[in-house]
Amino acid sequence: MSWKGKRVMVTGAAGFIGSHLTEELLRQGARVRAFIKYHPRQSPQFLADAQKKYAARLELFTGDIRDLDAVQKAVEGAHTVFHLAASISIPYSFERPNEVFQVNALGTAHVLVAAKTHRTRRLIVTSTSEVYGTAQWTPITERHPLNPHSPYAASKVAADAMAISFHRSYGVPVTVLRPFNTFGPRQSLRAIIPTIILQALQSGAVTLGNLRPTRDFTFVADTVNGFLKTAACQAAVGQTLQLGTGREISIADLARKISGALGKKIRIKTEGKRKRSRSSEVDRLLSSCEKIKGMTGWQAEISLEEGLNKTIAWMKRNRHLYPTTEYQI
Repeated sequence: MSWKGKRVMVTGAAGFIGSHLTEELLRQGARVRAFIKYHPRQSPQFLADAQKKYAARLELFTGDIRDLDAVQKAVEGAHTVFHLAASISIPYSFERPNEVFQVNALGTAHVLVAAKTHRTRRLIVTSTSEVYGTAQWTPITERHPLNPHSPYAASKVAADAMAISFHRSYGVPVTVLRPFNTFGPRQSLRAIIPTIILQALQSGAVTLGNLRPTRDFTFVADTVNGFLKTAACQAAVGQTLQLGTGREISIADLARKISGALGKKIRIKTEGKRKRSRSSEVDRLLSSCEKIKGMTGWQAEISLEEGLNKTIAWMKRNRHLYPTTEYQI
């Protein structure tokens, strides 16, 4: 599928994955409407370079995903919509569950209503591996039971169910795409990999939460490729697909691997406030990528080691974007 000349709308376009996806769409010739949350002092930040380079094909559209009128206006005229806007912090969801539910579940409902109204040709709704809770079997397939361990995960379960219901009820051509743990340049300190890298660069001492859980980490360029391949695949309409590597690593081993990539020894200690409660912790996530590979041909191409090196190099060049190593929710 060629994206040249296609009108595309991306929600959450100024965020971590959203900004990479927006740039790749622009590189491939798409005309992109980037939906970003309004803030009086907000700059496009990660889209600033794209705004200069692709000014004729990039429209910055400010609004709030909880505002149906704004979403309707943003979706109008789009051939394809990639919905990535979300409140993603798991710790924050424990403190503000209603707000997180409104952004993630109600916001998704607004995108679905708008796609139905404007007869959008293709819609990708972004999910998360957190919907599974701790793996009951591995590798996790799309048939794994949904067992959310946090208000954030519950809000995404609701959003996923709404998306599939709109396909069944109204024929909206939607796919639920479920990335496992994406990492790479531009990720915030709410995520484990930049947290380890920045602390290690600053002092060599790294303070973390639970070291035992395992995760399946996918480099952001592979995740973006998965979004594009899924959107181009007609067989994926009405389906839920996963993006993962099929490899897992514990947080403790991840910290050691980052230490090796940095070429320095690090001291690892744990801190209670960084740990999830035992009943809400997700102990193991490991993806099967067989379904998406069979449908679209997608599979991860960038190894964890290569991705870490790219991320470290970017963070070294952009230390000013991370003014503190303090724990953030």
